[in-house]
Amino acid sequence: MKYLLSALLLPLLAFADQREAAPTVDAALAQAQRQHVPLFVDFQAQWCYSCYYMATHVLNGPQWQALSKRMHAIEVDADSPDGAAWMKKLGVKALPSYVVLKGDGGELGRITAEQPRAKFYPALEQILAGGDALDTLKTKGSMAAIAQVLTIYEARNDIDGGLSWYATLSDQQHKAAAADRQVEFRLARLQMEKAAKQKDTAGCVAGAQRALLGDGGCDRVYVLEQMVECTEKQSADARRSVLGPQQTALDALREKQFFADPPQCADQRTAVLVSADLAKAIGDVSGEKTVLDGAIADARSRLGDDYAKDRNLADNLRVYLTRAERTAELDALYPQLMAAYPGDYVYAYRYGGSLLKRGKPAEALPYLEQAAQKTFGANRLAVATLRVQALLALHRRADAEQVAADALEANGPWFPEAALKLKAALKG
Repeated sequence: MKYLLSALLLPLLAFADQREAAPTVDAALAQAQRQHVPLFVDFQAQWCYSCYYMATHVLNGPQWQALSKRMHAIEVDADSPDGAAWMKKLGVKALPSYVVLKGDGGELGRITAEQPRAKFYPALEQILAGGDALDTLKTKGSMAAIAQVLTIYEARNDIDGGLSWYATLSDQQHKAAAADRQVEFRLARLQMEKAAKQKDTAGCVAGAQRALLGDGGCDRVYVLEQMVECTEKQSADARRSVLGPQQTALDALREKQFFADPPQCADQRTAVLVSADLAKAIGDVSGEKTVLDGAIADARSRLGDDYAKDRNLADNLRVYLTRAERTAELDALYPQLMAAYPGDYVYAYRYGGSLLKRGKPAEALPYLEQAAQKTFGANRLAVATLRVQALLALHRRADAEQVAADALEANGPWFPEAALKLKAALKG
């Protein structure tokens, strides 16, 4: 789900609502143990605008307040050393992700991606009631439980584990599962993901086609996203043959589920981008433009001139304009986003990166330096990498070396991959 990942700073005030910041996840686990409650871990980042959607549309109000009394909830910065370590430990691959842990660190369950209230709260209620623990679900044997088990394995990115577990079921269970649309969707999706990792185009397409016959609800858009990716190296005719029949259904899903009022599916950004990508893949230039223009017009209509009104939607507008290559409008939008969120490094970073990519290092550098004042952790290394590139383009190697040295000393040991990218930029 590449569009879900759609770098970290100080705790975000917009996310505060009854959750407490903790020095480390281990400290929060200790606190949860003392309170005899589970720990709700909210993995987020300042660049994660799906996280803002959840904070402002879902994780608030009476339902959240009631459940907060039954658990200890914390926010974890994905770009901090502790956050990055726990994401790796738990296999968290996308944001937003919400993982509920027992006092000993064992997992009770998790919820991933943007979710409407009507789906998020029943799922969290089930987890807190002990109904989503993987080992417990495995013993139940019902089709609903089997579908949930496969969903959990997928959320944990343990594709082989899920398929191996499914293979241990009895012939009778396999026969019943073959007739259950939810199980078929979840199983086919695991098979699709495995084929994609193995670069098996035919297997990926076959798995996706099977999944689309099942009952995937909002998750169908992620299947189509993978389907588009799996066919990238196929001929134009082959892509049209495979993807073309899916376009009408995807357009209907996007309009009736993601853009309904109220929306039944929350991740509008992915729905728009996958629709545009599919149209492009089959050579439908007009369809691609229509999807993006419609999404841009919708976002502008709902935002008006108030970009602080809805951060998720404001960033969706930025993404849609970027995807549509409407550069002049982006140049006008970025200063407004920076004004709306003055404590945020992200827009200065993105705008500086955009200018740098267009061969304007002198214009880019002030924005990158502005961003650098507000970053730490992995973010600091990412911003430093662009600053180094801009400084080298301006023939200021001594300054570039100092920027790299400062960032590496402060955060390099905790983020080796980001550190390597920064060192490579300095050599470049």
